[in-house]
Amino acid sequence: MTEVPFFDTHVHFYDLGHPELEYSWLAPEFVHPVIGNIDAVKSQQYRQEDFLAESRFNHVSKVIHVQAALGSKDPVVETQWLSDGFERAEIPHGIIAHANLMAHDLEAQLDRHSQFAGFRGIRDFSEGDYLVDERYRRGIRILGDRGLVASIDCHPETFDKVAALAAAAPDTIICIDHCGFPRQRDDDYFAFWKRGMATIAAQPNTFIKISGLGMVDQRWTTESLRPWVETSIELFGSDRAVFGSNWPLDRLFSSYTDLVQAYRRLIAGYAPHEQVALFAGNAERIYAV
Repeated sequence: MTEVPFFDTHVHFYDLGHPELEYSWLAPEFVHPVIGNIDAVKSQQYRQEDFLAESRFNHVSKVIHVQAALGSKDPVVETQWLSDGFERAEIPHGIIAHANLMAHDLEAQLDRHSQFAGFRGIRDFSEGDYLVDERYRRGIRILGDRGLVASIDCHPETFDKVAALAAAAPDTIICIDHCGFPRQRDDDYFAFWKRGMATIAAQPNTFIKISGLGMVDQRWTTESLRPWVETSIELFGSDRAVFGSNWPLDRLFSSYTDLVQAYRRLIAGYAPHEQVALFAGNAERIYAV
């Protein structure tokens, strides 16, 4: 079988020299609450050309950029900056931007993002117990009304809330980033993660993004990733799962080629049409690119 193209659904580009964009997670004093020290990726910039150089041998077909700027006064500036970069480098093909989903002017924020052809959805780290806040749920429903994807950052302790959120917004496609960010690697925790993820998968408007697993499994092997990947696909089906690299953050743990080749080994046992769906087709459908 010819090598399946890889649609990378989770990358980050940044430029610390941009006068209007803030990246609080790249500040010199920032220590990641799970990973710890990430100084090795705190370069002045990571732009489209850098990604293309690292990924060039991996048959990458398309790329989704997920919000990297955090703390900027106007999040639409990032969407504009990425769109300008597309004119130069022809990536990213889609943009998951930032907006405050609980803001009274959310519709106006989305209107401004929508000026840019690559805009496909929103990731919002809101404050407090936002997953059950009716204002947040309203924002999620508005995304669905506009055909936009909601990208959710969660963890196993909040899976029940994510399932309820999905049920409350049945017309919105909800992406579970990074396999729900499982933070331990023992059997009991895996069972806990699986039970919770099954409640999310029961909602037909959800899909899972297999990405970022190296953030907790920092010396990962193909076999250490296998149960998380195979169970994710088992729960959601081969038509509701996509793959992403979480690049350049996951460069802390491997090369891009090593990661994508591990993904290829992990899907090798699926039928050819399922491999195409998992690596490209599902993402093309969900993100409409």
